[in-house]
Amino acid sequence: MREPHRSSLPHCFSPFQLEGPHTAQPSYVSREGLERLKSELEELRTVLRQEAADRIQQSRERGGVESNAEYEYSKNELAFIEGRILTLDSMINNAVIIQEGSGSGDTVEVENTIAVKDQDGRSIGYTIVGSTEADPSQGKISNVSPIGKSLLGKRIGEIAEVDVPSGKIRLEVIAIE
Repeated sequence: MREPHRSSLPHCFSPFQLEGPHTAQPSYVSREGLERLKSELEELRTVLRQEAADRIQQSRERGGVESNAEYEYSKNELAFIEGRILTLDSMINNAVIIQEGSGSGDTVEVENTIAVKDQDGRSIGYTIVGSTEADPSQGKISNVSPIGKSLLGKRIGEIAEVDVPSGKIRLEVIAIE
C-alpha cells in the first residue's frame, strides 16, 4: 500500500505523536499567564502563520525553491511557528489555574513569594510559579525546578535540601507570603 502524501494528513498531525499516547503534564499557570498564552496562540494562528506562508510564496515566486536561502528561511520560520502553536495548544489544554491565596499560608505553595536563607546566611527571595511563567532572572522559579520542588510543602523554619551539580545546598524557609 502506498504511503499517504504529507498534505493528505490531518491538520492536527504531529510527528511527535508517532511514539504512542502522549501523557501531558499539567501546566500550572496563573489566570493572567493563561490569558497571555491564549493571546500568543491567537496571534500565531491569525497573523504570524499567514505572514510566514506569504513570505514562502513570495520567495518561491522570486527565486524558485532550489538554492533559495529566503525560501528555506521562510519554511523554517513557518515550521517554528507551527511547533510553537502545538506547544501552546498543549499548555493551554493541560492548564491548571493557580488560585491565588487558596492555601493556608503555613506551607510553601505555587504562587507564594518566599524568603529563604542559604547555608552562607544570605537571604534570597523567590516566587514559586508554574513552569510556563518561570523567569529566574526575576526571582520566579518553577514549581518543577529542583529548588521549587524541594521548597513546596515546607513550613517556616524547615530546611529544603536541593541537589545541584556541585553537591547539595540547604535552604531554610524564613518567610511565606
